[in-house]
Amino acid sequence: MVNIFLNGCCGRMGHTIAKMCQHNDEYKVVAGCDVTTCDDFSFPIYSNPQDCAEDFDVIIDFSNAKAVPTILNYALTRNKPFICCTTALSDDTVAELLKASETIPVFKSANMSVGINLMLELVKKCTKTLYPEYDIEIVEAHHNRKLDAPSGTAMMIANAISQEIPEEVDYVYDRQSRNEARKKTEIGISSIRGGNIVGDHSAMFINDEEIITVSHRAMTRDVFAKGALTAAGFMCGKKAGYYNMSDVIAEAIKE
Repeated sequence: MVNIFLNGCCGRMGHTIAKMCQHNDEYKVVAGCDVTTCDDFSFPIYSNPQDCAEDFDVIIDFSNAKAVPTILNYALTRNKPFICCTTALSDDTVAELLKASETIPVFKSANMSVGINLMLELVKKCTKTLYPEYDIEIVEAHHNRKLDAPSGTAMMIANAISQEIPEEVDYVYDRQSRNEARKKTEIGISSIRGGNIVGDHSAMFINDEEIITVSHRAMTRDVFAKGALTAAGFMCGKKAGYYNMSDVIAEAIKE
């Protein structure tokens, strides 16, 4: 049994993870933390993580970018593995995560879906094969309540692609103000916000004769919750270091 401290437990993803653990023999949320309150769960919910009296094996964070440094400091205080699922982090926060990974196990992924992480490998192969003859564009779509744009997953895809391009790559988010022809070294990144879209991501490789599209569509938020729980099991007993979903997949393949 993996005992979890769930930061952001009253949010949409926090609810999904907590409900998934209610009748689960492998994972249990023993305490949570949130600035808001909810009465849906039997475990205690703290507004300040330092008030938590329960013991646990790992921290899962699905909160917001501003809250990450506080919960990361708590992970260091308790010497517990930290799984950061929160997106739109500042460079300073990412640097804090890297620094903390020298002391505790830190897991960071902008998208907890196994399918998205497989997509990253596919777009790398496409880029190796098709660039520079093909222009590359990324389109992402999410629900109308999502605050950050482009999504952290879109940036993961863009970064995976740029790793396979020898030249310096320019990410273009808004062509309206550019008034110039597209350069080969550009990766266009477009965002759509509407309704209750869970998460759609497409990488398009385009030339004059054809369009090759690698896409992923999340049908429910359960896919992200399952990924977070898989990461929780993976992180238990790990030594200090910086981990991501690629490490989870690699370990599963070895087994």
